[in-house]
Amino acid sequence: GADLFLRAFLHPVPLTEAVDPVDLEEYLITHPLAVDSGPLRDLLEFPRDDIEVVYTPRECRTLVSAVPEERYEAANQSLGAANTCVFCSEEWVTSAYYKMGTGFNPNTSDKQKERQKGLPKQIFESDEAPDGNSYQDEQDDLKRRSMSIDDTPRGSWACSIFDLKNSLPDALLPNLLDRTPNEEIDHQNDDQRKSNRHKELFALHPAPDEEEPIERLSVPEVPKEHFGQRLLVKCLSLKFEIEIEPIFASLALYDVKEKKKISENFYFDLNSEQMKGMLRPHVPPAAISTLARSAIFSITYPSQDVFLVIKLEKVLQQGDIGECAEPYMIFKEADAAKNKEKLEKLKSQSEQFCQRLGKYRMPFAWTAIHLMNIVSSAGSLERDSTEVEVGTGERTTSGDEACNLTSFRPATLTVTNFFKQEGDRLSDEDLYKFLADMRRPSSVLRRLRPITAQLKIDISPAPENPHYCLTPELLQVKLYPDSRVRPTREILEFPARDVYVPNTTYRNLLYVYPQSLNFANRQGSARNITVKVQFMYGEDPSNAMPVRECSLLSVPLASWVLHVSPDFHEEIKVKLPATLTDHHHLLFTFYHVSCQQKQNTPLETPVGYTWIPMLQNGRLKTGQFCLPVSLEKPPQAYSVLSPEVPLPGMKWVDNHKGVFNVEVVAVSSIHTQDPYLDKFFALVHALDEHMFPVRIGDMRIMENNLENELKSSISALNSSQLEPVVRFLHLLLDKLILLVVRPPVIAGQIVNLGQASFEAMASIINRLHKNLDGNQDQHGRNSLLASYIYYVFRLPGGFHPSPGGLGGSMHYATMARSAVRPASLNLNRSRSLSNSNPDISGTPTSPDDEVRSIIGSKGLDRSNSWVNTGGPKAAPWGSNPSPSAESTQVVSTLELFHEELALQWVVCSGSVREAALQQAWFFFELMVKSMVHHLYFADKLDAPRKNRFPERFMDDIAALVSTIASDIVSRFQKDTEMVERLNTSLAFFLHDLLSIMDRGFVFSLVKAYYKQISSKLYSVPNPSNLVSLRLDFLRIICSHEHYVTLNLPCSLLTPPASPSPSVSSATSQSSGFSTNVQDQKIANMFELSVPFRQQHYLAGLVLTELAVILDPEADGLFGLHKKVINMVHNLLSSHDSDLRYSDPQVKARVAMLYLPLIGVIMETVPQLYDFTETHNQRGRPSCVAVDDYESEGGSMISQTVAMAIAGTSIPQLTRPSSFLLTSSVQNCSLSAESSRSLLICLLWVLKNADESVLQKWFTDLSVLQLNRLLDLLYLCVSCFEYKGKKVFERMNSLTFKKSKDMRAKLEEVILGSIGARQEMVRRSRGAFGSQENLRWRKDMTHWRQNTEKLDKSRAEIEHEALTDGNLATEANLIILDTLEIVVQTVSVTESKESILGGVLKVLLHSMACNQSALYLQHCFATQRALVSKFPELLFEEETEQCADLCLRLLRHCSSSISTIRSHASASLYLLMRQNFEIGNNFARVKMQVTMSLSSLVGTSQNFNEEFLRRSLKTILTYAEEDLELRDTTFPDQVQDLVFNLHMILSDTVKMKEHQEDPEMLIDLMYRIAKGYQNSPDLRLTWLQNMAGKHSERSNHAESAQCFVHSAALVAEYLSMLEDRKYLPVGCVTFQNISSNVLEESAVSDDVVSPDEEGICSGKHFTEAGLVGLLEQAAASFSMAGMYEAVNEVYKVLIPIHEANRDAKKLSTIHGKLQEAFSKIVHQDGKRMFGTYFRVGFYGTKFGDLDEQEFVYKEPAITKLAEISHRLEGFYGERFGEDVVEVIKDSNPVDKLKLDPNKAYIQITYVEPYFDTYEMKDRITYFDKNYNLRRFMYCTPFTLDGRAHGELHEQFKRKTILTTSHAFPYIKTRINVIHKEEIILTPIEVAIEDMQKKTQELAFATHQDPADPKMLQMVLQGSVGTTVNQGPLEVAQVFLSEIPNDPKLFRHHNKLRLCFKDFTKRCEDALRKNKSLIGPDQKEYQRELERNYHRLKEALQPLINRKIPQLYKAVLDSFSRMSLRKMDI
Repeated sequence: GADLFLRAFLHPVPLTEAVDPVDLEEYLITHPLAVDSGPLRDLLEFPRDDIEVVYTPRECRTLVSAVPEERYEAANQSLGAANTCVFCSEEWVTSAYYKMGTGFNPNTSDKQKERQKGLPKQIFESDEAPDGNSYQDEQDDLKRRSMSIDDTPRGSWACSIFDLKNSLPDALLPNLLDRTPNEEIDHQNDDQRKSNRHKELFALHPAPDEEEPIERLSVPEVPKEHFGQRLLVKCLSLKFEIEIEPIFASLALYDVKEKKKISENFYFDLNSEQMKGMLRPHVPPAAISTLARSAIFSITYPSQDVFLVIKLEKVLQQGDIGECAEPYMIFKEADAAKNKEKLEKLKSQSEQFCQRLGKYRMPFAWTAIHLMNIVSSAGSLERDSTEVEVGTGERTTSGDEACNLTSFRPATLTVTNFFKQEGDRLSDEDLYKFLADMRRPSSVLRRLRPITAQLKIDISPAPENPHYCLTPELLQVKLYPDSRVRPTREILEFPARDVYVPNTTYRNLLYVYPQSLNFANRQGSARNITVKVQFMYGEDPSNAMPVRECSLLSVPLASWVLHVSPDFHEEIKVKLPATLTDHHHLLFTFYHVSCQQKQNTPLETPVGYTWIPMLQNGRLKTGQFCLPVSLEKPPQAYSVLSPEVPLPGMKWVDNHKGVFNVEVVAVSSIHTQDPYLDKFFALVHALDEHMFPVRIGDMRIMENNLENELKSSISALNSSQLEPVVRFLHLLLDKLILLVVRPPVIAGQIVNLGQASFEAMASIINRLHKNLDGNQDQHGRNSLLASYIYYVFRLPGGFHPSPGGLGGSMHYATMARSAVRPASLNLNRSRSLSNSNPDISGTPTSPDDEVRSIIGSKGLDRSNSWVNTGGPKAAPWGSNPSPSAESTQVVSTLELFHEELALQWVVCSGSVREAALQQAWFFFELMVKSMVHHLYFADKLDAPRKNRFPERFMDDIAALVSTIASDIVSRFQKDTEMVERLNTSLAFFLHDLLSIMDRGFVFSLVKAYYKQISSKLYSVPNPSNLVSLRLDFLRIICSHEHYVTLNLPCSLLTPPASPSPSVSSATSQSSGFSTNVQDQKIANMFELSVPFRQQHYLAGLVLTELAVILDPEADGLFGLHKKVINMVHNLLSSHDSDLRYSDPQVKARVAMLYLPLIGVIMETVPQLYDFTETHNQRGRPSCVAVDDYESEGGSMISQTVAMAIAGTSIPQLTRPSSFLLTSSVQNCSLSAESSRSLLICLLWVLKNADESVLQKWFTDLSVLQLNRLLDLLYLCVSCFEYKGKKVFERMNSLTFKKSKDMRAKLEEVILGSIGARQEMVRRSRGAFGSQENLRWRKDMTHWRQNTEKLDKSRAEIEHEALTDGNLATEANLIILDTLEIVVQTVSVTESKESILGGVLKVLLHSMACNQSALYLQHCFATQRALVSKFPELLFEEETEQCADLCLRLLRHCSSSISTIRSHASASLYLLMRQNFEIGNNFARVKMQVTMSLSSLVGTSQNFNEEFLRRSLKTILTYAEEDLELRDTTFPDQVQDLVFNLHMILSDTVKMKEHQEDPEMLIDLMYRIAKGYQNSPDLRLTWLQNMAGKHSERSNHAESAQCFVHSAALVAEYLSMLEDRKYLPVGCVTFQNISSNVLEESAVSDDVVSPDEEGICSGKHFTEAGLVGLLEQAAASFSMAGMYEAVNEVYKVLIPIHEANRDAKKLSTIHGKLQEAFSKIVHQDGKRMFGTYFRVGFYGTKFGDLDEQEFVYKEPAITKLAEISHRLEGFYGERFGEDVVEVIKDSNPVDKLKLDPNKAYIQITYVEPYFDTYEMKDRITYFDKNYNLRRFMYCTPFTLDGRAHGELHEQFKRKTILTTSHAFPYIKTRINVIHKEEIILTPIEVAIEDMQKKTQELAFATHQDPADPKMLQMVLQGSVGTTVNQGPLEVAQVFLSEIPNDPKLFRHHNKLRLCFKDFTKRCEDALRKNKSLIGPDQKEYQRELERNYHRLKEALQPLINRKIPQLYKAVLDSFSRMSLRKMDI
């Protein structure tokens, strides 16, 4: 039939293009939902409260607001006031459209943990299994061991039955034997399966990687005051050697590198009460703020250059600083008693000074602390707080390593040395020099004499919220419980570099730094000069600002210096008023202070005046000044002018030159201190206040040129400094937005500033973005801007009074300005004027608006709103405060900001457009917030969405989206990064619009975007980047909170009349679907059909993306697999955990949106990662191999062969012709991780979809597609298999892989499914497959890789295993549910029988995997139901599966968990019963169970016979209780079978014993196999068990032999069954492969007729089985490197394939042959097969091994020491180390001399031995190492019993052993059956030695390529003079005289000829060497040649002496006489 999937692809709208969306709003109105309430209702619409506008109160740190009261009175005075407002609005306005917040729920691992609480523990056998032999009794072991295996070859029958009778059965399942109707059974099974299931599948799945974050925009941080890293400094005490006067201290931070003071001063007073008393008259009562002794410093840029500088001052006194400091340096505290009088005198002097000059200070001393040293040393010490002594010039390390002040240990410092101040070095410049110097080792300061003192300071990181804190304005910070406690001061920071943070608090401080005064040229005496600084707001002295804390905020400061140019080093801090006028100024008055009390001299006489006006042209004056000083009081009205102006009639010091240097610094959130910003704000303010002309700088701007000035000031904003722009960012943007929204009226004209403002905004935003790239989130949004939109921006409309009252000033009332404007203006506004509301003509649009605008202005009258604080002056805009009658003609020209913004954006071009694109997100978010506010304040949130916004605005938005999409398409290759941002921004914009606009309209925007992209896709060479952008876009849109609702989950894809599918029951329509309509409908729901894609718009897009990207034909999208799969995974995962969809009915609706996913995934089967391969569990059940898709068209035979090998009899899947796979598939298979994600999505849909819908769809599917679905389920089983707790524990060790592979390989062997097909599958995966396999360890843990912490805690491992267990159980139960639905489908439509095999296969596969007890119970229940419904299925069609089932059931019968056992034995019993009922005997099941048990016993490592015994007993019990069959032969047959099985079990016990002894184990298996000589099936099973064991130990040659023997066995019986010429005749055919194989011949006496039921029924006894065995043999030979044997095996195979005309197989075989032969060529000389040892066992301990001799075959290059160590270790462990002894020599062992209580092992290295005639045939290395039966070893001896002696007495014994079979055989050790010895006389020994030497020389000489090293080694050994027992000595001993014994003549002659040959070879070798050496070896060569000539001369006479007698024929009779002794 037509393939369903094709329909989707041939549809009018191809998948690659978007369809037209449904008109959502329309649809919702026309399709009301049938239900009125309930969970489905909520799916239909967004909730009512989806959008809210929330006022969040601003957090205020201080107890009272920082904004001064006076701001209210002076509201209209100046720019300052306007700016202050920013800080008064008491709340932020945020619009929350993400009310639920779970919009798209990122499944983080913490959330997962939360959802995984309370999982039930699943029981897995693999976790329970006990280790190894722990439960066997050791004593028992020994007893058993000593008894010979041969005594009772099959165990004693009687005893084993006795064992069985005594064991206990497991619990029987109730009602198992009742004949219940199938429907009822199904129903019960279903109920049990569905109860207590885990609701959320994804909660069990590890959270997906976070590299693809779920798309949420992070909520920006609330704008708040900036602090650096904060340090708390506490000053504890200050103590000098003498205490004579009060000392005043201050602290500040300095940065040496930046040469900047980085904090204000902190003044503190540590004087004792007594000292303070000395000042009583002068000091006013202290304010509490002056008592602070601890301060918090903030450091934004901590570095190695920061110093804490402490300065000390004292009361002014006579004399210079040095004199005053003198006493502190000379007097020591210790000598106080001695110097008492002097001290008294000093003290009284001080008292006098204090009384007279107490209010003046002089500098005294200073010191500095290098901050980073303290921090780092404190960090390194272990104590909680550290005490550090700081001397003078401490050495410090310099370097810019990052400094962290947040986490060091608190330190207590004691500063001991101060430096006295040098009078001429008080300036900061000098200080920096000193500080820089301090860091040098040889500091100048070291040489100075210090003032010793003790200042104790604590330094620690500041706590989060310290109590009792005062801000720099001395306001109390919150948490100030008691105002009488000594406070901590926060010290204002002057950051070393710019800090970019917008102002959020009110701060308005001025710092004045008098620096120096030059009075050198002034007449008159003025020596001690002090300066008084006053901040005046008028000229009258009474106008000095009231100074609250005199001592701190403005210190009338004195600095006293001897000469006339004083330097000052003070800091005066002034709190500026919010509003400054032209009259505010700083007045400096200079006084001369007379220290001595002279008659009638006043204490101070004024000697000069100067001043600084604070405002100049409206700007705050700050900076460095050098002022002239006037000698007289300044005249009237001076304060407006600057002192530089020469006022008439005044006297100046030094001719009006600047003599006084002073610096003024402002820290203000009101004064921008930037000319461009100032100008802009001033102009806007002037507009607001309507005050003209405006004075800016030196210009007066009249109203008529205001427009140009305003525009130029807007464009000039670009030139302003970045720092002030950021600080005033909120205000600046507010003003710009205001200008867009409310075009000002200038000189009666409406001026459109929209474009200019838009440009300015765009450029400011880009500046911020470029310069502050550090603070952006992952979507490139600058956090300052994001928080502006989120918190600060509000619609500048008059509508909404803010709850805070104060904020009123932000929202201008809309009336006043337009009252003065002629109404006609509005009539001629055209589009170009860009007022986007063409509907407004001369009158207000509706009475409502008008009323609202009137109320708007009223609404400001809130309790404390400033509207009612002071008469008309307060009304905004300075116009008529009361809306009077005329205001009816008022037209509000208020533009809607979003409309204006959209318009400006659409029409802009050039660089502005570029700027806006760069930061599109900002404008998008601004627009959205504006829209939300508009809807909220206009009460339109409940209006239908279609009427919310005007057409024009919608057009603008559509145009905007379209142009931006085209930008993305055209620029994605050039500006990748920018386009990514733009794309994301656009997506978030549409995502937001879905919440506020007509959703159908937004969908059409999405479609427009799609259209742009797909139009470009075809022309781009590498489309994946573009598709990737599209995925990002889609992912963001789909992250909408109401994504499900947007997809219309309740809509059915039909005319609404027809009933919904869940209503009509599935069973009633058993005949399939009658009407075409309904049929179409079901297909539509499961395909990406046009109706599906239209109605479920977003889900359709998601699934379409998935289908398109996964399509193997899709070029170049390979890289996006993971991305698109993650998108689907994340979506489903978030639905799963979403509480709104927890109701199963609702979940089913959600799952409906994803039904096509099943089809899409079915299409990808060939690309999925093959999880079955990682398990090697047996290959995939159906053909997934690429080759097979191609071979489908080939001859039928090949297909059946392939099937037989694969063990299936389903017609293989073929993909529809349109999908014939090309080889390109290989490179697009998915990674394990992606495949796993896809499969879990599939399971989720299957779990949650409506079953009846699934069933209807399954009914429609073709057999082919159902099979593909089953393939998928098969894969799922492997994919979610439980890994086992132990694996989690040893995730990183590879041991796991090995054991798992082994188990799997063995099972493959048992089930024989590896076969040729499987090999092909493997190979066809080619490189890809192998690399996938390399990665499998990672796949097992793929989802943990990135969070990998090396040491997981026990609990974590437990939890992981628990979750994994639950996931495995749930996944398998879903698979089971689906299988049940498939089976029901089959029951409904008869035609589908053929897929039952597939169902069974999945079931069996799931039984084979690691499963929980819970799952297995349900699985067995399903399996029983399946067998009872379709009994003939197992016993007639799927015979393979029957065998498989028996194996699985038996395996579970031996489980350690009793519930599993009782279910498995019940299933097994029913299986026998059903088989019996069909044909009155159950030979088939009998045979298969027996074989299965044999293979289990043979291969399973941890097989426990005890458990199996209980299951056997259970089966017997069932048979006894089965009343129905009591009178048949059935119970007896069962008993028979059980006893037989029990026999096999007894063998197992023995095998267990020898588990550790591989040779013994194989011997035992060999014997068991021999015991089955007359049961070919079982013999075969055991041969395969042996093969498995061998390959486990990498004995590939032996394993190959096992396969050859198996094949020979099969051939024997096949030739009896069917006579086919091309099949091998029987064993004989295999002789060339191995001479041992004849033992498989079916000899007449034990031949079984292969026709009996149950005999030779296994799948191997078929032609295909034979082929499979031979394939495996060839593979093993190939792995063993025995390529010649591979050829022999194929010689048997080729005729079979030729007969079948199977060209494909033949080509594969010949390919392999070619490979084999080329390897023989390449590896020539490098091949190694094995090493052989003779091992003899002596001693009764060995039981039946005693006196046995074996030849062991060990891997190539095994040393004697290795095998001897292995055997000694092994037997030592068994009998005790002191019992075992290795006999070191190879002499014959005398039994009588051995200790009877010991076990002796004799090990000798042996070599293969061939007679001379054999050597003719054994030419190659392979010949000499294959088919070996004879071995030889030599033993040297002398006649007197020593092993070695002189040359002439050295004899040698050669021993030749013959084994019972030829190596390689099916075991690695073979018994020795024959022994002979040859004894060589000394001269014969010499002959052998010389022959060997000569051969070595010849070989080294002719080696190619030549090996000079080797050659020289051999030469050295031959001609070297020093060689002991060398050639010369041999010749001298044996050739010097002719022997007396004529018998030795022959030997003498032979030796002589050997020497001749030897000298000849030496000469050749020397010649060869000469040609090889370099010049450096010339000398060596000469030496060798000399030695050779010497040797030759010595040998000459010996060689030339012939024996004359030899040439007579006399002695021929003594032809060869040796001593030969036979020993048999």
